[in-house]
Amino acid sequence: MPDRHQNYIAGAWVNPSSEEYFTSINPADNSDIIGEFPSSAPGDAASAVEAADSAFKSWGKSSGVGRGGYLHKAATWLSANSEEFAQAITRECGKAILESRGEVGRAVAILQYYGAEGMNPVGDVVPSVDPNILLYSRRVPLGVVSLITPWNFPLAIPLWKMAPALVYGNTIALKPASATPHVATLIAKLWEAVDLPAGVFNLVSGSGRNIGNELVGNVRTRAISFTGSTPVGRGIAVEAARQNKKYQLEMGGKNPVIVLEDANLEQAAEITVAGAMKYSGQKCTATSRAIVVGGVLQEFTDLVVAKTEALKIGPGADPGNVIMPVIDEASRQNIVDSVARAVSEGGNVLTGGEIATGGGLDNGHFVKPTVMNNVAPDSFIACEEVFGPVLGIIPASDVDDATFIANNVAYGLSAGIFTSNLNAALDFANNIEAGIVKVNGETAGVEPQVPFGGMKDSSSGSREQGKAAVEFFTEMKTVYIDRSAT
Repeated sequence: MPDRHQNYIAGAWVNPSSEEYFTSINPADNSDIIGEFPSSAPGDAASAVEAADSAFKSWGKSSGVGRGGYLHKAATWLSANSEEFAQAITRECGKAILESRGEVGRAVAILQYYGAEGMNPVGDVVPSVDPNILLYSRRVPLGVVSLITPWNFPLAIPLWKMAPALVYGNTIALKPASATPHVATLIAKLWEAVDLPAGVFNLVSGSGRNIGNELVGNVRTRAISFTGSTPVGRGIAVEAARQNKKYQLEMGGKNPVIVLEDANLEQAAEITVAGAMKYSGQKCTATSRAIVVGGVLQEFTDLVVAKTEALKIGPGADPGNVIMPVIDEASRQNIVDSVARAVSEGGNVLTGGEIATGGGLDNGHFVKPTVMNNVAPDSFIACEEVFGPVLGIIPASDVDDATFIANNVAYGLSAGIFTSNLNAALDFANNIEAGIVKVNGETAGVEPQVPFGGMKDSSSGSREQGKAAVEFFTEMKTVYIDRSAT
């Protein structure tokens, strides 16, 4: 029998009120059942929020230095237990083991960074027109923050939300993706190991349809930070706005690279394939469009196809594999259906486009990496997020045409350009509609000390990570003290 796990509420491990559970399964091997996890009901989510609200009364008034100390202890503990977390990530979401280890390292860096933030100023003393008035501002925590996180970065994304939330004095109710509840359970064990006060962090697993409305709509919840699909994010925004709550949304991407004629084509093709195909394209910042200018189209296309066909497909536990399983059968079918639709709209499959079978792949959700040309800039495959290893190659007449094509979609998360022309790179950085801009670099991959977020339908506008996180997780209080009255 697989292990049965519990929710973590008010510092205790508790069964769901429904006494119902769901299973988490290794996407590389459907026979490998990781465990059973609570299929929680709205009452369980309400208990998590209530516990967080009770804990906020003391946590929100505690020292930022002390709160940062818990994050430093968590960073040390996570570093000491890094391989357990990396193996769990690879087993539960299929990620390559080298990338899983990188995700753990990134999580450690996030904890260290925000641990240090606890010692930074949280306000300003401002001169008043009246010399007898002491006038200052300070940032104060919001209260209970509900975090709703995705499966593709099951450790890093929850921690890059909760680390700033905690250090700035908020308390948390976390609902992880149902595909990766085990990694979330390990996160709860991390906070338990460093003796985080009861109720400051709470974990409740289950379907968003069952508990999402409670986490968003509960009167004690003051803010919601969400990463996931655009339709769900829009629904959260509507409900949060109706109740005058803060909300932070990170949603889809349709990330382009532009390849100019003066680019190093070997380098451009290598980086483009890495950005499109690693982790089977299951990153919101993955490259999905390559817009190629002028006479280098065929040479670049040939390089991309050759490099794609050289990629090894298989479970993430093998460091030699690059193409991992996608998260589940529904995702794999969506990828195959999207490619079929692209073909029906005139696209041409140069390689891939099929389910990958044989060689030990039949028990997992594998799909071949796909490169397409004859992709119209306004076609479905060029405009909508597929979340799989699919790259469309689109010709452009010049850099202005390429930039127009890149911008002419609903999303604006990450974008890149390959060129040796400094002026072209700077013009691109100015003109592209994206929150993250890369020059001669992969669209995927970001650092925790700088803001992360997109434009247009990719984001609500508020940024995550770096010093920008304080803007979302706090609100401003301005204080006037009239000394002449004493």
